[in-house]
Amino acid sequence: MGLVAIPPGEMIEIDERYRHEMAERRDLLARCHAEVFAACPGSDLARQETLDRLATLLPMRFPGWFTRDGNGMHNNLTGEAWNVAHPPVDPLELAGRLVQEDLCLLDLSSGTPVLAAAVLCAPSRWRLTEKIGRPLIEVHAPVPGYAETLSKPVDRFMGKLRDGKLAMRLNWSVVDDDALFQQGGKHRTGLDPTITPGTAPVRLHLRVERQTLSRLPRSGFVLFTIRVHSTPLGRAITDRATAARLAAAVQAMPDAMAAYKSLPAFREALLGWLATFD
Repeated sequence: MGLVAIPPGEMIEIDERYRHEMAERRDLLARCHAEVFAACPGSDLARQETLDRLATLLPMRFPGWFTRDGNGMHNNLTGEAWNVAHPPVDPLELAGRLVQEDLCLLDLSSGTPVLAAAVLCAPSRWRLTEKIGRPLIEVHAPVPGYAETLSKPVDRFMGKLRDGKLAMRLNWSVVDDDALFQQGGKHRTGLDPTITPGTAPVRLHLRVERQTLSRLPRSGFVLFTIRVHSTPLGRAITDRATAARLAAAVQAMPDAMAAYKSLPAFREALLGWLATFD
């Protein structure tokens, strides 16, 4: 799983793309709300608990950017102000309007994690409407090997996760689209002739998900955050050692996983460009 423990205060990242990405999130929530927000019955407490956590954390971790006055929360980066005790939108939606992270709530009451609510503005080629309300093993059904090797360890880890602990992992892929909002594109196998070793550093992007897991003590739900970073490959890979590590990872990737990540569409072009660092 690749999980590491980090301080609870490091759940959220804010960087120079904050204003741009928050504007994109606001646009998605206004234009295609049902595609980026969903909540199942019984998740009400967890949704409010998520907002409460962020409304406490953000002014402490980023005091110049967020201020709190009683129930009032002011975002000094966007000029927005909210009543977090009586939000004008769903509490989880408001939480998703405060941070660049996507926020997913997992209900463990049935003995297996179920995706019970989410604000998801940067999906890595999956649709919230198809996954909401489903057990995690079904959510990850398209992922090669998940059911056989990862499902039980993930379920056990979430079941043992205690309040006050924060676990983090990174997940990466190489993609040919720099958009954060990507609902489709898995399992592409046809070659893209426009992506060559010469165009790969511009056309391809390293997409990294920074994921965290933490327990919400009142509801017992697990809060799963996903922050997506997308960087043109030519900026992400700048030295021989890094190029060699990526080439080795691509070459060692099983065919089923490579197909899941749509690597066959540009794998040879990618490896050809990485070889220029030798």
